[in-house]
Parts: sequence; C-alpha cells; structure tokens
Amino acid sequence: MASDSSCCQVTTTFPDETGARQAAATAVGERLAACAQVAGPIQSTYRWDGKIESATEWYVHFKTTTARAPALRSRLSEIHPYDTPEIIVLPIAGGDPAYLRWIEASVAPGT
Repeated sequence: MASDSSCCQVTTTFPDETGARQAAATAVGERLAACAQVAGPIQSTYRWDGKIESATEWYVHFKTTTARAPALRSRLSEIHPYDTPEIIVLPIAGGDPAYLRWIEASVAPGT
C-alpha cells in the first residue's frame, strides 16, 4: 500500500441526479478528476437559515490530486446550483500504487 499519496477525494452533493452526472462528466472531461462516482439518492438533514431542513440529494465523489483539487473546487463552485455547496477535500492516505498513478496521469494537463 502506498503512503503519503498526492491524491485526494473531493465530495459534493447535488439536488438531482442529472446535475450530479453533468458535474461528473464536466470534471472528468476537463481533466480535473480521473474518476467521478455518482451515488444516491441520499437523504440529507441540515440546519439552514435557522431551521432544520431535509432534502433528497445525490453524492458525487471525485478522485483527483491535491495539485488539481483547487481547480476542481473552483469549477464545482461555478457550476453548482447551491448558494453554499458542500465541497469537501479528503486526503487519500494510501492505496493501490497503480491506481494512484492512474489518478495522477489522468488529471495531468496536456496528456
């Protein structure tokens, strides 16, 4: 298992499957992510404007590098329908070395 990976997972939620799939295609198409997985529906409960809210959402998990994560976060902010979207970056501490190399190669600009 590799350690000290330069890879990370960026997660966000969308209010519908179509938007989630479009964001996935955009990020992979623009080489901001090597892979994007859409999962859902999920049920989210959260506090917004002082009230407890509940909504059905779709998760998108993007695999990218820490170097490309800021550009991915920025792009997601541009295309996201929420005023304050959940965009969280989680480090990948380790994993299959070949898979981690694939992530790195997939998001390298100009390849």
